[in-house]
Amino acid sequence: MPASRPLRADARRNREALLSAARQAFLGGDTDAHVEEIARSAGVAVGTLYRHFETREALIEEVYRKEVDDLCAAPADLLDRHAPDEALRRFLLLLVDHAAVGKGMSVVLESIMATDSPVFDDARTRMANALTRLLEAGTAAGTVRDDVTGSTLLRALGGICGMRATEGWLDEARQITALLFDGLRYGARRAT
Repeated sequence: MPASRPLRADARRNREALLSAARQAFLGGDTDAHVEEIARSAGVAVGTLYRHFETREALIEEVYRKEVDDLCAAPADLLDRHAPDEALRRFLLLLVDHAAVGKGMSVVLESIMATDSPVFDDARTRMANALTRLLEAGTAAGTVRDDVTGSTLLRALGGICGMRATEGWLDEARQITALLFDGLRYGARRAT
């Protein structure tokens, strides 16, 4: 949708309803959700869907982008409410939960990954930057080691989150993330 002028209130509501319906379909495991089903679930006509999103892939890409936006906004709030190491721990778990959403969308995301969409490069960069911010806050507080970068931590989480989605996957991923978090605190130079 061109950003040349702001959306009317009803058009904005329709767009948000479409994004919400698509997200719920994908989270519910309906990776083959058709645009007709998504539009019906959002309470709009298919033509309305196509006025907002040229293709099904464009809709999926926007759902993913919104997930990343929400995720990357979290560090500021977490740092306002928690000590830096606790903020980092909570964010790591948010990333694992994000991967669970990604697994629910895995089949439909493959079609985007096959294109030249910058969404995934942008998402990786933004997530690494969010992790860097949390690591730096933890290092400054003396609760997190100073020899790990945001990109390295994201790569480690990628390994955890890339595990096969089998029974109990999410619990196991959270347990491994707790071990990783313990390792990030080991050797921290305590602030004096």
